[in-house]
Amino acid sequence: MSISRWEPFGQLVSLRDAMNRLFEESYLRPGLERVTRGGEQVAALPVDVYETANALVVMASIPGVDPGSIEITLESDTLSIRGESKPAPADGSYLLQERRFGPFLRQLQINIPVQADQAEAAFDRGVLTLTIPKSEEVRPKTIKVKTG
Repeated sequence: MSISRWEPFGQLVSLRDAMNRLFEESYLRPGLERVTRGGEQVAALPVDVYETANALVVMASIPGVDPGSIEITLESDTLSIRGESKPAPADGSYLLQERRFGPFLRQLQINIPVQADQAEAAFDRGVLTLTIPKSEEVRPKTIKVKTG
């Protein structure tokens, strides 16, 4: 067992930071969730994920982002969607700024075997729709019953 010096204010600072973050996220900027990835703080991108008989579909609302600047990678079972939204140039100073700007990232674990090489991404009216076909062995198969 090692002896370490007790610093009572060290934990108070982290408690104060946690309370500030809670107050800021709850009242000042609700819905602005940030995560730290590789030392960089990025916004967590909210997504909808659903499954059809033949594919896995991921939808994300990313208004105002250039579709060419969105980076989508699928490595083993991890899907990553990364990009950055930039603010529109303002002629004056902001009186209120609620829209989120800056880098964003969302990583999802996909537990279904998929065909990553046949994935398709579409961007329409600020909504990114990623369709990833399931592997053949996971797709449901219909077996016809023969009679007599």
